[in-house]
Amino acid sequence: MGRKVRVVAPGAAVSLEDLVPAGHFYRHLDRVVDLSFVRELVRETYAPTGRPGVDPVVFFKLQLVLFFEGLRSERQLLRLAADRLSVRWYLGYGLAEPLPDHSTLSRLRERYGLEVFRRFFDAVVARCQAAGLVWGRELYIDGTKVEANASLDSLRPRFYVEAHLNRLFESDAPATAVPAPPAEASDAGGEGAAAPSALPTVPPAGVAAANAGRHDWIAAAGRPDRQPTVGRVRRRSERRADLEASTTDPDATAMPAPSRGGVHLGYKTHYVVDGGRARIILAALVTPAEARDNQPARDLLWHARFRQRLPRLRRVTGDKHYATFELIAALEDAGVRAYVPLPDWDRRPGFYGPSRFPYDAARDEYRCPQGHPLRRHHPSYRLEAWIYRADRTICAACPVRAACTTSRLGRSLTRSFYAAYLERVRAYQGTPAYEAQSQRPCQEGQSSGAASRGSRVLRSRWTTP
Repeated sequence: MGRKVRVVAPGAAVSLEDLVPAGHFYRHLDRVVDLSFVRELVRETYAPTGRPGVDPVVFFKLQLVLFFEGLRSERQLLRLAADRLSVRWYLGYGLAEPLPDHSTLSRLRERYGLEVFRRFFDAVVARCQAAGLVWGRELYIDGTKVEANASLDSLRPRFYVEAHLNRLFESDAPATAVPAPPAEASDAGGEGAAAPSALPTVPPAGVAAANAGRHDWIAAAGRPDRQPTVGRVRRRSERRADLEASTTDPDATAMPAPSRGGVHLGYKTHYVVDGGRARIILAALVTPAEARDNQPARDLLWHARFRQRLPRLRRVTGDKHYATFELIAALEDAGVRAYVPLPDWDRRPGFYGPSRFPYDAARDEYRCPQGHPLRRHHPSYRLEAWIYRADRTICAACPVRAACTTSRLGRSLTRSFYAAYLERVRAYQGTPAYEAQSQRPCQEGQSSGAASRGSRVLRSRWTTP
């Protein structure tokens, strides 16, 4: 029986090139993704003189390692890089060379800002497109919850937290000046105005007014609209997050955590994933946990479609949280099929469901199981639907009234203003194409709401024979 004695004395010189296998995932990543372009992305954030800092290429390589390894903090990231030979090789650090401190990474993230990360994200997606990894005919969208490192005990009135933050950062806010409109070109000679040499810096008045009337989730960096709803058609319900905020993490809001029980503070990450075999993430957004999945969906889908230039987009697949009238109508109007499961309106036990009442489009009325009509009665703008109602005297004498309604006014049905879109989506269900699309996100273990799990699947393709 042998006995191994720990040897800590310096040994013979070794090279990481010999220790990291030739077919390792990080060797492949370093070969196919050249990150030298990030130096131009961050050049404006550095002074022309001073002590050299951490190479931006190393910083963004560490961010990719953070993603592929499913880590949540710089501390965990640097611990892993300290004793993982393959990560040291990928970063270009030798065995005896000290790695950057985790606090340095935090300061660099703050220095670069969100816009630099977005440009880095788009640049990587563009390289995936150039390599033929983006199909562009279908998109999957999903969201997942992420627990924040903050306690419910840190919640305070929102006006108090926001006033405190404004006092802290009011001196850091950059002064913004409204750019002057471009001068009109001369049309001397009767040949008309000259072609503009650059895009206008001020949008047309009509476009600016339309954009100001809606909340753009991407432009707002995932922050919800907390403005009062006075004057709007639909009044937004007031949430707990509108009244309270955390003093340690003001962006996190309360969310239910079934795995741990109770309520915790957290976020929600939203992903748009290409339907090709590579499952490339085309758009990502982090919002407070209070944001529903469908709220930023349209902005994310249109951003992915037009930013990544997907003219052949034909289908969008999502779960039941995306079966909203506004999103379905927006997709169908754009010529994109909405593959989303519609709610089951026949779930009321003991009563006839809406499916028992066929609709006659020529007469614009429904027919009950006994053959009596339900005619259009009045609109409900709160429900965004028309109310159809039967004659109360007929319902009172109906032999199956107990199985139909208990209302003294007679049986009523609602028909959404978006009924034509819903019928079109309902016609997709049951078709082979719909069934295939609804099951594909799970075939390779890469769902859009589990990017870290998908990264491990991607790594396993290169680390296993």
